[in-house]
Amino acid sequence: MRAVNAKSDTGVGTVITGAQVIDGSGAPAVAADLLIQDGLIAAMEPPDRLPVGRFPNRIDAVGLVVCPGFIDVHSHADAAPLMAEDDLTKISQGVTTEVVGNCGWSLAPLTPAHAEETISRTRRLFPFEYGGWHRTAELFEALDAQASVTNFCPLVGHGALRSAVLGSAARAAGADDVQAMGSLLVEAIDAGAFGMSTGLIYPPGVYSDTAELAAVASYLPADRVYTTHMRDESCGLLDSIEEALAVGRAAGCRVQISHLKSAGKANYGLVDRAIELLDKARLDDVAVTNDAYPYTAASTGLSACLPPWVHDGGPEATLRRLRDPGALRTLREQVEDTVDTSWENIIGHTRGYGDILVSSTASHRYEGMTLAQVADELTIEPFDALVRVLVEERLEVFMVQFCMSERDVETVLRSPFTAIGSDGSPPGNGGIQHPRLYGTFPRVLGRYVRERQVLDLPTAIHRMTGLSAEIFGVPQRGLVTPGKVADLVCFDPATVDHPGDYLDPVRPPIGIAWVMQSGHMVVDRGRWCGIRRGARLLPV
Repeated sequence: MRAVNAKSDTGVGTVITGAQVIDGSGAPAVAADLLIQDGLIAAMEPPDRLPVGRFPNRIDAVGLVVCPGFIDVHSHADAAPLMAEDDLTKISQGVTTEVVGNCGWSLAPLTPAHAEETISRTRRLFPFEYGGWHRTAELFEALDAQASVTNFCPLVGHGALRSAVLGSAARAAGADDVQAMGSLLVEAIDAGAFGMSTGLIYPPGVYSDTAELAAVASYLPADRVYTTHMRDESCGLLDSIEEALAVGRAAGCRVQISHLKSAGKANYGLVDRAIELLDKARLDDVAVTNDAYPYTAASTGLSACLPPWVHDGGPEATLRRLRDPGALRTLREQVEDTVDTSWENIIGHTRGYGDILVSSTASHRYEGMTLAQVADELTIEPFDALVRVLVEERLEVFMVQFCMSERDVETVLRSPFTAIGSDGSPPGNGGIQHPRLYGTFPRVLGRYVRERQVLDLPTAIHRMTGLSAEIFGVPQRGLVTPGKVADLVCFDPATVDHPGDYLDPVRPPIGIAWVMQSGHMVVDRGRWCGIRRGARLLPV
């Protein structure tokens, strides 16, 4: 078992009896008993074959499914180990491992020249206390000193690399800049990062071109992952996929498309062609996979509604432009332009202000209202409502964006190369967060397996476990087989689900009987057992 600060069961053993075991490989369920010893799955045998009497601890799982602990391949819980409060949003769903550092952002590296600016921007996303680190290894040392609720597999963000070298400047990277970013990436990989992520609608990643991305990604080992929130998930979806594939080909690394979707009513159905492109690339020996979440609404910072030039120079420069009448005239024209496809225009390319729900703000004002409703309440135009909320809250605003079709969600879920990721907002921000933070994995099992039958149960479990572990190189997890770590979840397939919605998301999942990490019970009948047993993992 490769882990840092791992805690294993060193007891005399536990027998799980009567379970339907789904092993994470995609194979059908089998009736089996499991022996858990020293934090590992010591044996898996047909019912009544294990000498139960030799082991004092017994768990009855009759009528329930036991499978590997779920792996959230797209999480933003980077700062969760640094929080005093236990982050239970994932473990309560059965998630035992999270891939963090997604969408181009991670808490390191930092450089003295740009650290203050970068930390200020980062705190708009992640509530955390800065511990003085600069190098990724120093961050990992700080994280390893804290216990974690879940295991985590950190990526390093291209946005963090670029900020460390170039700050928030909206300019092309030169050869020396690329080399500097590459050196920082190598340091992160040597420290234990699982790969590199990009966030190409967010500053500073939005200022990079394909050549820069490929050049930096070429510093990745061939078995590590380049995972990307692409440049455009609406009108420019297909071009964005081609760019991601071009990076993978040029860099010689594996590619993971984050939260694959086609956003905006005019683009419904475009995922069919996107999946065709990905399938064709695999036939051409490009190692490419993707992930998705089981909802028709997305979520990100409200400032993503602004075009790239508004972000040039960092948050304070953005706020100055949002107070400048001349800049606002230009901005209004661009935001409300439904034709221009030079950037991913979240408002212009979807159904407008009425589909943007303010979910979380620094002051908690406006939460639960669409921008159209804010405009009505304040008796102003919707564009002015967008600007006012951003300025009043100093850009610390998250939104939920209703932008996808149910058919497209199901199409992406059906692809055998789709893993499951929550894309949940960082914990600790409060407000009315997207329900995916609290219910992604039970919702797949309840809505898309049991109710809509988009996936069968073994396939869905594979997408949450074995496939996820294979894509990211998660060690000793993802399968129920002797010798693997005993990270397990037990649930009732007849009831498992998440009852939360977009206005009332903070509801506990139902149907999760218990969750185990390294042989220890950590959630029992919905109750957190109170001890953090997660650790930073190292890639295989």
